[in-house]
Amino acid sequence: MKREEFSKKVRAEAFLRCGGECQKCEAFLKVGEAEFDHVIPYYFTRDSSLDNCQVLCVPCHRGVGAKTADDQRDIAKSKRIWLKHTGAWPKSKAKIRGGGFRKTREA
Repeated sequence: MKREEFSKKVRAEAFLRCGGECQKCEAFLKVGEAEFDHVIPYYFTRDSSLDNCQVLCVPCHRGVGAKTADDQRDIAKSKRIWLKHTGAWPKSKAKIRGGGFRKTREA
């Protein structure tokens, strides 16, 4: 699935809304140094509107505390659940192993 980016109009309005500061750490941003991120991942909402846009500095958007790993895990889990629900997920070929019955009497 192709990720849809924000339009120029939405990016301009988001930059004006944030007042030139990162919305996470409040660092000052120069024009062209800001990165625009979906608050709720695009995969879940299909929303690239101003309400779902946040302006971040590069360290906040790509750094250690960025939410991309969690997003990828959530997206992968939702895909697995959806595929299982629709019946497209392959069934396990592993056989169920049992321990058999316990012997309760001495023979």
